[in-house]
Amino acid sequence: MKIIKLATALPKCDYPTERLLEAFPCKLPEGVIQNIINLGVSKRYLINHVKSKKPMNEDAFIELCSEACRKTMEKTNIQVNEIGYFIAAYDVNPLLSPGLSQVLVRNVGFDPYIKHVNVQGVASTAFPKALELARDHLALHPQDYVLICVSGISSFWFQNQVRNLRNVMEISQIGQIKDETRRRMELQRWMATMEFFLFGDGVATCIVANDGEEGVAVEKIVEVTNVEKKDYLVGCSRLTASNQPFKFGFYSHLDKKIPELGVKYTRLALERLLDKNTEKITKTAKKWVVHTGSEKILNALAKNNGISREKLRESHEILREYGNLAGASLPFILEKVISKDKLRAGDLILMIGYGWGFSAAAALLEYQKSSEK
Repeated sequence: MKIIKLATALPKCDYPTERLLEAFPCKLPEGVIQNIINLGVSKRYLINHVKSKKPMNEDAFIELCSEACRKTMEKTNIQVNEIGYFIAAYDVNPLLSPGLSQVLVRNVGFDPYIKHVNVQGVASTAFPKALELARDHLALHPQDYVLICVSGISSFWFQNQVRNLRNVMEISQIGQIKDETRRRMELQRWMATMEFFLFGDGVATCIVANDGEEGVAVEKIVEVTNVEKKDYLVGCSRLTASNQPFKFGFYSHLDKKIPELGVKYTRLALERLLDKNTEKITKTAKKWVVHTGSEKILNALAKNNGISREKLRESHEILREYGNLAGASLPFILEKVISKDKLRAGDLILMIGYGWGFSAAAALLEYQKSSEK
């Protein structure tokens, strides 16, 4: 199975960190600002901004996904009626139901009888999971083309979380609070602030098929989930209901254990993926495509796996230029790696996603090209 082409789409408005600091609802302490800088994000593109007066709806979200789908088909000269299976992966959708694929089927121009599926809630491992589904479909329908759309639209969650915040404490001060309820509340405000500055919006798409002269061959995919029973609580999001009718809120949690678990889970995934060749392939792989959790997490994974800065360059660039794109980060990075046109036939790429779930997925990819320049 090969990834033939990838394409990406971004909202029209970009927001440098300095501009977001000015737009934040309250003045932030210097320590919190330093925490934000340490995330490694210089700017991000957003559909839904905290200062926006427009109510949340799906219009811009759907159009951005549709744009990315059309761009991939244009790149490959594959017509919409040639797609046999459509996979839409996402975490955030203003419509709880129907899912993203149902809406995109008509918006993109598919036949209403096309086979399609929604993959929701897999967060940063969404792309490997979608590739698994594509592989299973192609095993039964070897002549088909599969279109995958991975949405990394998070601003509907993270921009709205901080509306009306009037105070955010430094993390060192929060740790000194003795009252557990108040400490938990202040920590939640701090985390919401970090999410506000960390996450950006973007959509990535790709076409997958069994045949093709050029592309990225997907050799193997593995996943590891919830090694310990409560690991899923380290990174999670949920809807919460109030005592008032039709009133719901959003709650997310990013635990300080995430870097530690990220290292642990990715190592387990790599060992399952590569088996006896783990040491050899981790050293010889031409590029690593690693989910953009944060600068700290990227550095921790690099140190643990002995990855040079050059092999991780595109992961750092995507984080810096677009922020954490959730499930869309991996195809964004892969598209950037390929577009630089520095790969040669036979070069190996290791792809790793990890995060909320708690999960990690790893894939071994091989770049294939019909002729060298």
